[in-house]
Amino acid sequence: MHVVDPSYEIQDELDQASLVIRLESCGRICYKSEEKITKDSALPFVKKIAEHGHNSVMEMAVVTLRVHCSAEQFDAFLLVKPTYFFVDRVADGMLVTGSIRSFRELYQRAGNIAPVEAMVSFITHGHPYLFEGVWDGGHGLSIGDSIEVSKVDLQEVEMLPAHLLARHRFCGVKFIVNRAVTHEIVRHRPCSFLQESQRYCRYSQDKFGSQVTFIKPMFYQEGTEEYALWKKAMEDTEQIYLQLLETSTPQAARTVLPNSCKTEIVVYCNLVEWKHIFSLRTTPAAEPSMREVMIPLAAEMKERYPAVFV
Repeated sequence: MHVVDPSYEIQDELDQASLVIRLESCGRICYKSEEKITKDSALPFVKKIAEHGHNSVMEMAVVTLRVHCSAEQFDAFLLVKPTYFFVDRVADGMLVTGSIRSFRELYQRAGNIAPVEAMVSFITHGHPYLFEGVWDGGHGLSIGDSIEVSKVDLQEVEMLPAHLLARHRFCGVKFIVNRAVTHEIVRHRPCSFLQESQRYCRYSQDKFGSQVTFIKPMFYQEGTEEYALWKKAMEDTEQIYLQLLETSTPQAARTVLPNSCKTEIVVYCNLVEWKHIFSLRTTPAAEPSMREVMIPLAAEMKERYPAVFV
């Protein structure tokens, strides 16, 4: 049995990485297979994810584009009801931010719309592996309709006015918390999530130390009778779980594991949604274990983006 404190980490390093590195790093959390990451592993991993349709992983990277088009083309884009995109009218066109999954699914549904084709064509030119099985070469609409597409890099996004920054700046945070906390986090629908899977992780294997990891409960102080009872319950559960693994699969044995189990989860959304999360999860009425990580995270976000988190 191993007991750790809850924590969080803003994924600054991944913000500077390529799309495939970001997708692999987040995707491998589900299986806790980070030890398989090498300098050449990202592209094969992502291509396999795309091939098998693991769409949740493809949500973990967004692209922001500046699209110079006519008012009619802008309206045509809005008429297809681009789901999970953030779209704002700017000079000579529009500013569009969406995940790789969103672009893939939009092209499958409305690839014959000129702005859609132009954007996906632009992304595919630099990252063809992200649209394998989706991109069909296009319909030749974007050239004839004189649509210009350019990428807005992270530094440019950071310089946007506060109202646009809040919508187009996405931040990923990796939490190490108990499963009671993640049960609540995943209720925030506009977010994307990837979580350590008890279905596939076999905690009897060497890389897990042949033990289950639990999050230290904030409700009980070490040395008290309550903490001793909690610790005994976790130890007993661990032994039952490990015994079940001798004859059962991880997805069967996990049915005895409690909410106190440690899990890792990546939460990815824009600053507008983070602001909403903090408005609910830092108040006195919020669950105490949630407040334990969300209050310091909210303070850090406010320090970084004071114009957004007012």
